[in-house]
Amino acid sequence: MSWRRAVRDLLRHRVRTALSLLGVAIATALLLDMVLLSGGIERSFGRLLVSRGYQLRVSPRGTLPFDTDATLDSAGQLLAALRAEPGVARAGAVLGTTAFVRRRQALTPLVVYGVTPEAQGIYQLDRGRDLAPTDTTSVLLGTPSARRLGLGIGDTLRLVGRLDPRVAAAAVTRLVTVRGLARFVYDAKDQPSVAVTLRLAQRLAGPAAVNRASLFMMQTTSGARADSVAAQLRRKYPAVSINSVADMVAQFRLRLSYFRQLSLILGSISLVVTVLLVGTLLSIAVNERIGEIAALRAIGIARSSILRQVVLEGLLLTVTGGTLGVGLGIGTARWLDAILTSFPGLPAAISFFVPDARQLSTAAITLLITGVLAGLLPASRAASTPIAATLRNDAP
Repeated sequence: MSWRRAVRDLLRHRVRTALSLLGVAIATALLLDMVLLSGGIERSFGRLLVSRGYQLRVSPRGTLPFDTDATLDSAGQLLAALRAEPGVARAGAVLGTTAFVRRRQALTPLVVYGVTPEAQGIYQLDRGRDLAPTDTTSVLLGTPSARRLGLGIGDTLRLVGRLDPRVAAAAVTRLVTVRGLARFVYDAKDQPSVAVTLRLAQRLAGPAAVNRASLFMMQTTSGARADSVAAQLRRKYPAVSINSVADMVAQFRLRLSYFRQLSLILGSISLVVTVLLVGTLLSIAVNERIGEIAALRAIGIARSSILRQVVLEGLLLTVTGGTLGVGLGIGTARWLDAILTSFPGLPAAISFFVPDARQLSTAAITLLITGVLAGLLPASRAASTPIAATLRNDAP
């Protein structure tokens, strides 16, 4: 009894075996995709939050960063106080607002990030020079905004701030020069964004935004634990929300708990389908070979050998179908990810299907155990075949 014998038995009915392998492959692909989905977006979100090295976020009380239009008052004083706190290495303010570019008679809307350039985690400079802390005449363009406006480094544009709805006139207008091109980390696909200094963004947003910010981003000192620093700051600054990356991922997980539930349900279904496919095929095979099995028992083959051989066939089906299913699952995961990440408002860097070595190992082990369990019932039936009665009934 060996793998070679198992392969030979399965190849007796090639079409049936091939269809069973296809079924197991599809079930495996579904299981793989659900494992990737179950925590993929959380892992992707967590990596995105720390991609620029800022582990803490400060936002208006009861909100997450950019979750609402609420802003922090007295931003300058609060930022200075946070920078002086133990465990805080760097801290910078961000103000999100909207501005327009006037070109002839048309106004093109832009998302504007006002930042403190010496401590910002919003963008990654690709070309050109970064903003200077006190510069109010320069701007950084994202690729979508540069493409939409047809501008490059060295060009000038007129930023139009808050509009008066009664006369459709701009309250604030600033002529700025493109200093560089940047990749905005948290932007949705094709979002037209620009970065300016915090002071210029506050002016563009109007008098109500003077000395205000949407959030602060903070980096902890080497060796300091972000969760401990966040807890310490919460006690000292109860009027604002202070969250570590772990806190934000936890809140994000609650909002997307249906993805985990969906993956659990569909993953369980894939395992049930695998059991039914493998169990059904082996039961049919055992029924067809019942006379052969009785003859083997009659010449002294042990029950344990019969049992092991049938289980081996089930394991072979599962492993072969599972191997095919991995390729199918990776392909479908990429296709589904392209669909899900196209939803409006999601950062372009977010991915729904992210591999995790521990979860994938658990899924593989679970699949192998499933294949063994699926073969146990037909194997036990084969091993307990009554020799005399079976040979008598199968005799010509």
